[in-house]
Amino acid sequence: MLVMFVSPNAVSQFAACLPPGWGWPDGVRSACTGPGTMAALQALGVPLAAVVAPPAGAVLESESLWERLRDEDWQGRPVWIVRGEGGRDWLASTLREAGAEVAFLQSYQRRAPGWTPQERALATDALRDPEGTCWLLSSSEAIDHLVALLPQAHWDRAWALASHERIAARARRAGFGRVEDVAAGADGVVQALKGR
Repeated sequence: MLVMFVSPNAVSQFAACLPPGWGWPDGVRSACTGPGTMAALQALGVPLAAVVAPPAGAVLESESLWERLRDEDWQGRPVWIVRGEGGRDWLASTLREAGAEVAFLQSYQRRAPGWTPQERALATDALRDPEGTCWLLSSSEAIDHLVALLPQAHWDRAWALASHERIAARARRAGFGRVEDVAAGADGVVQALKGR
């Protein structure tokens, strides 16, 4: 059996539902696509040897994870994907095509944020200073929420860092004038900001 977690949040919300003293079952593997989720799995007590992830230096996405899984026999094998409501189904579809029995476990709900007056003021101030503001975008859905929360915004002079090419493409469609792809994680962000 394989249990794939889509994010650190998926791990933490899954863990919140477990009874005291619970331990990771022997013989069950876990999978993830990034170092944040890997760290969350280790904090949950999943042995490192039981975790499958993309190799170092790979793009942190389902396609890279599949490269590590594709040569296995998936016929009839159960796979659980722990995620929020909705999400990208590429890995689930690919595993099903390989014969796996895929089920989704919803560990959290996605929804648009509700801003406090202070948060709205901070975002409005950032829009007034596009050269002095950098937007860090880690989800296409978050871009949609941002655009909805700031419907009068002009993004043509805004600078954004995007942690994946799909997110960068969505930011460009939303009108962001300057979008840079960065490696996921703090190091990629720091390098991009230093290079500014």
